[in-house]
Amino acid sequence: MHTSMVKSKFLSDPEDLGVVAVGFSGGQVHLYTDLVPADDPPFRNMKNPKAVSAVTQRIADQVYQQSRLGRLTLTLGGDHSIAIGTIAGSAKATRERLGRDIAVIWVDAHADINTPETSDSGNVHGMPVAFVTGLAKEQRPEYFGWLRDEHMLSLKKLVYIGLRDVDPGEKRILRENGVKAFSMFDIDRYGIGRVMEMALAHIGSDTPIHLSFDVDALDPMWAPSTGTPVRGGLTLREGDYICECVHETGSLVALDLVEVNPSLAADQEGAASETVRAGCSLVRCALGESLL
Repeated sequence: MHTSMVKSKFLSDPEDLGVVAVGFSGGQVHLYTDLVPADDPPFRNMKNPKAVSAVTQRIADQVYQQSRLGRLTLTLGGDHSIAIGTIAGSAKATRERLGRDIAVIWVDAHADINTPETSDSGNVHGMPVAFVTGLAKEQRPEYFGWLRDEHMLSLKKLVYIGLRDVDPGEKRILRENGVKAFSMFDIDRYGIGRVMEMALAHIGSDTPIHLSFDVDALDPMWAPSTGTPVRGGLTLREGDYICECVHETGSLVALDLVEVNPSLAADQEGAASETVRAGCSLVRCALGESLL
């Protein structure tokens, strides 16, 4: 791991990195085949609900086991539904270890805050924020009922950056709950530097940060091999800057990098390698690599 001059506020050993690799995309389980039920019909409009619930519960425990040791936990996905598990795990561990709630900076083209009822697609990767904030609730363990208060994220500790493809129901949820969200309009108006100042000021300097970065926040020019690309996104440099700023706070306790899928955009020469390089750059910046 890169040696940084920034002193970590919340990690026991900043050089000790816990890695969770999740081969999980589009509701299809690749590394968790033992958890896939034989029958997994839609439930409350959700596709593959039992599989996604079981896998994210396993991920939550894996992240928890790393985070409770005071390690910075890096999770590589996989679609963004895995954040149900990563946030649940880091939230629980941080509460137990530090007696603090985490904040989440969610960098994404999409808000991923649909409930099963507001979703048009039924894809759970469009719902993770709703589940970890309690906006979407279910009692049955096989359908995310395993989530408890100890796993939850406060909507007041959530910040979005890079939004540009938000469903009508999600816009209503964001407005009604006063969620701090910076769209590409805000980045165009203020610049990424000012947006990061406002985002970090909202969180505060004494809060552990979980950074959940969907590579589709970047413009497809920089990350074409991803599931739901949206034009008009962040430059790679803006994405790197977000990660650099979060690292500089000394508050980073967990990092997700999701939706890097080299099998997509295969017809574009160099698309897969370009996307992988972009993802690697984001992770290196979040872990402390600097230009000078």
